Amino acid sequence: MTDTSTAAGTASSSEERVSKDAEKREARVQPPREVPPENQVSQHAHDADEAMKAFEGLDGQPIVLTEADNKRLLRRIDWHLMPLMCMVYSLNYLDKAVLTFAGVMGVQEDLNLKGDNFQWLGSIFHIGFLLWEYPSTLLLQRLPLAKYTGACILLWGLVTAALAGTKDFAGAAANRFLLGALESAVTPAFVLITSQWYTKYEQTTRTAIWFSFAGVGQIYGYFLAYGILIAERKNALAIEPWKALTLITGILTMAFGAWFWWVIPDSQLNARWLKKEDRTLAVERVRVNQQGIGNKHFKMYQFKEALTDLTTWAFALYVCVAFIANGGLSIFYSQILVSLGYTPEKSFLVGTPIGVILAVGTLVLGVLGDRFGERLLLSMIPQSIAIIGMTLIVALPPTYKVVRLVGFYTLGSTVGPLMIMIGMLGTNFAGTTKKTTVAALFIISMSVGSIIGPQVFRPQYAPEYVLPKICVIVCWSLCLVDVGFLRWYYRRRNQKKAEARAAPGYFKVPNQEFLDLTDKENPEFTYQV
Repeated sequence: MTDTSTAAGTASSSEERVSKDAEKREARVQPPREVPPENQVSQHAHDADEAMKAFEGLDGQPIVLTEADNKRLLRRIDWHLMPLMCMVYSLNYLDKAVLTFAGVMGVQEDLNLKGDNFQWLGSIFHIGFLLWEYPSTLLLQRLPLAKYTGACILLWGLVTAALAGTKDFAGAAANRFLLGALESAVTPAFVLITSQWYTKYEQTTRTAIWFSFAGVGQIYGYFLAYGILIAERKNALAIEPWKALTLITGILTMAFGAWFWWVIPDSQLNARWLKKEDRTLAVERVRVNQQGIGNKHFKMYQFKEALTDLTTWAFALYVCVAFIANGGLSIFYSQILVSLGYTPEKSFLVGTPIGVILAVGTLVLGVLGDRFGERLLLSMIPQSIAIIGMTLIVALPPTYKVVRLVGFYTLGSTVGPLMIMIGMLGTNFAGTTKKTTVAALFIISMSVGSIIGPQVFRPQYAPEYVLPKICVIVCWSLCLVDVGFLRWYYRRRNQKKAEARAAPGYFKVPNQEFLDLTDKENPEFTYQV
């Protein structure tokens, strides 16, 4: 009997070992779950998004957002946010581009710039931008979002005006460094504000609206510089023309910075121009984003996820190579036009259409992207047009002046694809720490490209800059490859998430949208393509 029991026990143990071995083999062949189970999602409830405060005291009562209320709120939000964001972003472009206009207004002679000093003034701006970008992004998360941004706008307006008081390269370099550091806040801040107030189906259009005003800034920058030069020719200026330009733009920026500080709220929760019940509805309407409106706590696991997410580095690579091209061109636009045979004054007027193309093209691309849901695919069209335009400038001889000018105008179309990528920082990354980390890395990569860009346009390549222009074509071609990869990768991720949601036993946690989950953690999150 004992032998029989022992044998049975041995057989049973053997079967258990076989069963466990089978389970281990099955576990090894099972693909890893990208979507966590219910308990892993629920563990974040103790440190949820700020949006949860909007629902305190409701005792579980359902919030009904009618279509009429949604449209009414959207109109009110648009009228309070968009005009100011547009004007500030146009000044953001104009203040950093002051150096571009000053380059043909006498700044090099007045500051006694030698050799590659002018190129370095372009790069030093982006060094300041680079070094302060990540600390600035952390402050955007920890401090009141709009108040910190408004302070930065006021201060960079002051620094822009102060450029008029510089006497040499050292003073101008210090000024540009500070300007870069202060302007580093605006793009990530605007991405956060847009994702905070608008649904993922509205964000590309809104991003396009405020981003297109970089083109508007370019337009009135050209006209302002032209008017100042004409006034100088008529002896109507008491100071050098480039100094008049920096003072006007700096004072204008300070005025809008003060307005921004007063009008723009830090979130829906403290919007003075919304009634209490509308504040709750304004939060409810962005539930579809699966992101919330922000969390003030730094989360290390989200930071690590941002660093290990392949798409983070795809975005970083894109913007770096794009700004090696754009960073160089933005400083040398006026010089390139002069190389095509135009006088400094005429270059300002002839260059104006590129700002129109930038503004209109960006806006149209944003609207079409939201309408057809193919943002990345559509962005490849203007990028390809710009490559053809730059090829015309390089390949054709100077006698083809009009055709080369048309090629120059197509360069403004590259800003639209960049807008799409910036908009996707808001729609395709979730979890406040992860989103701000990715935004910081994106802007840091932009700064690296912008530092390299002006150095590509070395003095020895003047006046035609043939080799730098070829470098621009190569960079834009790499951008096309990067965008193609992202489109394929996001579609693959969306398919896996759909399969996970359709799996038996899937359970959605109540208010999962507002638990400050990352895009990878949240099974309900879908990526925009």
